[in-house]
Amino acid sequence: MRFLILNTDYPSFLEWLYASHPGLERQSYAAQAQVRNETMFGHADFCSTNLRKLGHEAWDIYVNNECAQKAWAREHGVRVPWQVRLRRGWVPWLSRRPWFSEILARQVAHYRPDVLLNLAIEGIPGEFLRSLKPHIRLLMGQHAAPLPADDDIRCYELLLSSLPNQVDHFRKLGVRAELMRLAFEPRILEKLKLKTDGHKTAVSFVGSLDPDHQSRLQLLERVCIRRDVEVWGPDVHGLPESALTRRRYKGSAWGLGMYRVLNDSKITLNHHIDIAEQWANNMRLFEATGVGALLLTDWKVNLNEIFEPGREVIAYRTPEECDALIEYYLEHDEEREAIARAGQQRTLREHSYHARMQQVVDFAAASVS
Repeated sequence: MRFLILNTDYPSFLEWLYASHPGLERQSYAAQAQVRNETMFGHADFCSTNLRKLGHEAWDIYVNNECAQKAWAREHGVRVPWQVRLRRGWVPWLSRRPWFSEILARQVAHYRPDVLLNLAIEGIPGEFLRSLKPHIRLLMGQHAAPLPADDDIRCYELLLSSLPNQVDHFRKLGVRAELMRLAFEPRILEKLKLKTDGHKTAVSFVGSLDPDHQSRLQLLERVCIRRDVEVWGPDVHGLPESALTRRRYKGSAWGLGMYRVLNDSKITLNHHIDIAEQWANNMRLFEATGVGALLLTDWKVNLNEIFEPGREVIAYRTPEECDALIEYYLEHDEEREAIARAGQQRTLREHSYHARMQQVVDFAAASVS
């Protein structure tokens, strides 16, 4: 089968990417894609690489990267407005711009996918995707975040989510939906120079700090009263000036930089987005364990389906318990390191992108047969 995977990048990541590589916006589409994927940020090219290992044709497109998308258009004779207004190396995404729909429609026609897998439901309008259906056999989406209020997800033949409550919601809307958890890419370990001389950071947190994560913000404020947590994320613009979390903020950590922060930490904290409710599902579960960090995560009813709490990860139910567990495992190195090793072994054994893409292939085969 032929797979085309659509995704978007955080605007702040794109700003950092192009600022870090002056002149990249003038290079070929392939060169820009390679530099972007070598950061190992987000899904990178993990889906397409593993689909190809499984014997399928597959391509990734980051549809809001205007510089790369216009390079593709130029190389394929697609006429779109060529003015790219760079601000510190990044072009803000506006899906209503004419270039967006014109280039993406031509890419779908060019690649002729059997399966179009959209990992950016919130960024690509369903009405636009519906117009592409004559060119594909199966429109599949993956989502585990708040849904766009003004979009109709019923254009999809199949929706995947790492959140059981969203799977139920999709099915109630009359859309076929399946549970598929997120994953870790072992190739990261080849790129990452793992620490062998001890950890420099006692406790870290890496993640978004925005209104969709109110309970996360409350937890961090409580923990930061007693613990010098290193906080990393896209920004802290939404936090009050007096917030302890803001004072602990170290900056952004993208891709390999994030994995180095995790690997350098004795303990790394995880706390789910509010929409997750009682379900464990997020990327940090697998990113942290994948590089061998001790993961201290919020307790969820299904956590034991993913890891064995107490042996592969540690779970807390309250800020007070979180603080007590931090204190305990900072004082018990051998226990902490044994749990971290067991968590990594579980992730590498069961939670790889290769395993997840086999699920995608199976779902797709059942849908198009």
